[in-house]
This record gives sequence, structure tokens and C-alpha cells, in this order.
Amino acid sequence: MTGNLTITLVVNGRSVTRTAGAHLTLLRWLREVADVTDPKYGCGEGICGACTVLGDGVPVSGCLVLAAQVDGATVTTAAGLLEPDGSFSPLQRAFHSHHAAQCGFCTPGMLTAAAALLADGRCRSRAEIRAGLHGNLCRCTGYGPIVDAVEAAQRERGRAPRVPGRTPRGPGGPQRCPGAEDQPPDASEAPARGASK
Repeated sequence: MTGNLTITLVVNGRSVTRTAGAHLTLLRWLREVADVTDPKYGCGEGICGACTVLGDGVPVSGCLVLAAQVDGATVTTAAGLLEPDGSFSPLQRAFHSHHAAQCGFCTPGMLTAAAALLADGRCRSRAEIRAGLHGNLCRCTGYGPIVDAVEAAQRERGRAPRVPGRTPRGPGGPQRCPGAEDQPPDASEAPARGASK
């Protein structure tokens, strides 16, 4: 592809139409053309997960996909996970309360990958959460607080994290995870650093 193309995406709930180079990746289109800067450029090879966004509810590496390939899609970044009133979603609150972000560079990709992981409403073990976040690298947290946050978010939810384009599956919507009835939504706290579970 050469030249310019007009591309329309629904980004975090709003329609964005821009004309730009046909060679632009989704990540560059979002950051440089549409001024959506929460997805980050990390490796440029689809390995680190810093550029992970949701394309029609499915995690994609924004650095590998051309914007033209997803023309007409719904794209959700970490900013699109906010509640309609602008407050943090349960997943974002859990990341905050469990100190799952330190430098914050990986956080937007981690949040979108975690939201997609939990969107079907199925309860996941810590091992399944780790496996589900496999393509997202973090150099700061050691992953423990991130897994704690995802686990807490799935316990807290009365519904799965809101991911445009995806609907919780199963009879009656999302499942209640073990431990959800045992504690109020905000009662789960991360263990002190160095403490074992």
C-alpha cells in the first residue's frame, strides 16, 4: 500500500476519521494521527504487549497491524475501559489498589489484555491469569501485583469488565468467582511486599 487512505475507527466509543499514510500501523495511527496516546511503543515486534489494544474486543498488537487493515473496527484502549461517568472500572481500581503499576509503561497494554481475558465472565485461576497475560511484559512489578489485581477484579465484579464488542457468555452472564461472597468488593488488599500467599 502506498499513498494516503481515509480510515474510520470507533476509538473508545467515538468515531474517528482521519486521512494518513497507508503504511501506518494502528499504533502510529492512534498516537500520531488520532491523538490517542495511552498505547505505548515498546519493541515494534509484537513481543512486549505495550501497544496492546482491543480490536472488536480481541487483543491485537498495535505495532503489527496496519490501521488500514482494521478500517471500520471498534478499537478500545485502556482509556476506553473507564466507566461511562469517567471513573475507573473495577479492573482499573484493582490495578490501582494492588499497586499493579509502577513505571506505568506496560499498564495500558496489561489493562486491555486483562479486560479481554475477563470479558467472558469465566473465573480464572492465578495460573490461567498469568497464561492469559503471557504476551505482556513488565520490568517493574514482578507480575505478582498484576495477577493480584486481575484476581481481585474478577472477584469484585457483578459483571465482567466492559469491553465494547464482547458480551459475557454463559447462562445469566458472568460467573461469580470463589471468594466473591466472602468479602465486600473493596476488602481485598494486596499482601505486603515480600509476603507470601
